[in-house]
Amino acid sequence: MKVSIIIPAYNEEKRIGKTLEEYLKYFDKLVNEGKLDYEILVVINNTTDRTEEIVSRFAWKNKRLKYLNLKPGGKGFAVIGGFKDALKRDNDLIGFVDADMATSPEEYYKLIKNIGRCGGVIASRYLKGSVIKPLPSFQRLIAKWMFNTLTRAILFLPYRDTQCGAKIFKRQSVEKILPKLTMSQWAFDVELLYLFKKENLKINEAATEWYDKEYSKINFWKAGPRMALGVARLRLINSPFRIIIFLYDSFLRFYNRNGKKSHSQRESSNL
Repeated sequence: MKVSIIIPAYNEEKRIGKTLEEYLKYFDKLVNEGKLDYEILVVINNTTDRTEEIVSRFAWKNKRLKYLNLKPGGKGFAVIGGFKDALKRDNDLIGFVDADMATSPEEYYKLIKNIGRCGGVIASRYLKGSVIKPLPSFQRLIAKWMFNTLTRAILFLPYRDTQCGAKIFKRQSVEKILPKLTMSQWAFDVELLYLFKKENLKINEAATEWYDKEYSKINFWKAGPRMALGVARLRLINSPFRIIIFLYDSFLRFYNRNGKKSHSQRESSNL
């Protein structure tokens, strides 16, 4: 069995070195024990710091580490790019994990062991037996509860935690849903799981130990409304009312095109 672990990396110079060190060491040990083969695929996206330089040093030392540098941003865009690249090779399981090592390699391996007959396994911070260190603030817990409740109510998803950044899938499942993935940022994880539900591909949700790390890239109070709108949009696209979205998108494209044109005209009139 060969596993491809995708790590999306946006400006991760402070954390990516430690993450790669721990993951490579742990999974090399599993290779030596004959338990699996693996690759780690870092997808660098829209980075302006030294992330690529750090990753390239590790890749030179360990041939099981590969990396891509994609100019457009967004975690979803990076993971989709990673899926496409991982499918070019003989990988049986393909998954992704956040670059901050909030999920340790030991916890990620637990997901791999628990995949069984399912199409995939996702880590959950809110199941019985899960551990979160340190405990998040009450306000943050409320915000996450509100988002999870909204997601489950609108899309009828059974999962307690759609956003935990550790997921693993069978190759056949990725091949089936990849052409249908469209969202590259705010609701990517939700769309991914929603497509699994539509395709009747079973996902197992597993308790995990999750460590909240410093230097977080997401402000949930700013990103939360965009994520909620992304979920609402996903529901409309997959409903009889999808014409509303198409009309809105057409209007927005028309407005942006003509707005830029009129702005250019105003600038030239001021010369």
